[in-house]
Amino acid sequence: MTWKGIRIAVAPKETPPFPVEAIAFEEDTFLVMSADPTVRDPKIPLIRIMANLMETRPRAPGTVLVQGNSPVRLLAIIHDFNEDPSSKEEWIQKAFLGIFEAAERLNLRSMALPLLGTVHGSLDRDRAVQLLAGELVRHALRDLDHLWLVVPPSSSAEVLDRLKGHLQASQSALSSD
Repeated sequence: MTWKGIRIAVAPKETPPFPVEAIAFEEDTFLVMSADPTVRDPKIPLIRIMANLMETRPRAPGTVLVQGNSPVRLLAIIHDFNEDPSSKEEWIQKAFLGIFEAAERLNLRSMALPLLGTVHGSLDRDRAVQLLAGELVRHALRDLDHLWLVVPPSSSAEVLDRLKGHLQASQSALSSD
């Protein structure tokens, strides 16, 4: 499907529809979810490690961190493990916006994006599609040509149908305002 000049493909991570310059991930406020699980010799004194831990501050929910290149990693901070549930719709919506703003700032032409809140959270898939559609309607993406929505293998057709419906509904609501 195409929306405002952007080719949107819906496919599981095992079957990428095209190469991407950036990949978005769900992340938590202390960046634990993206931490390397490999145990290594820290090569610094234990007291320094403890001091660093005590100085660590959580990232604000809803923000997006940009890391690396080829592909760029967009870490959507949508989980706070001190909360139950660990994510909130307002954080997810803000993170979708932050991802699109980062895409524009970095002049990205292609990106992979999961339905935030559904990968490690409990957000209903349809609600995630609705939040995404709302941000797609509100945000002009001048450089982005290809958007790959990463979904579970059996849900591609359903997500695409729901996205089309929510984009039309969001566009109509925006036009009537």
